[in-house]
Amino acid sequence: MFLADKVVQLAYDPGIKPNEGGLPGFEVLKQVMGSINLFGLIGAVGALAVSASVWAWGHHSGGHQAEANGKKGVLVSFGAALLPGAANGVVAFFSTLGTQVH
Repeated sequence: MFLADKVVQLAYDPGIKPNEGGLPGFEVLKQVMGSINLFGLIGAVGALAVSASVWAWGHHSGGHQAEANGKKGVLVSFGAALLPGAANGVVAFFSTLGTQVH
């Protein structure tokens, strides 16, 4: 077998594409993932409220450590809200990017 034949075999496209209707329970799985995403966002809002309260309490009571921890918590809450909020876009971006690999 020549080298060119081996390269052609490596570039073989098996023709497998994502199929939304392939398995039963797909709609239920989408609802479960949406619910998990919602709980993540609700948790981020709760963490933001607690962190902002700690920040305010630390600022007004002179507790510099509490104030710093509250600020860090607010920033972490923003990141925690960013991840589930951007999940669909990030996955779609990389999925589209992956289809362009030949």
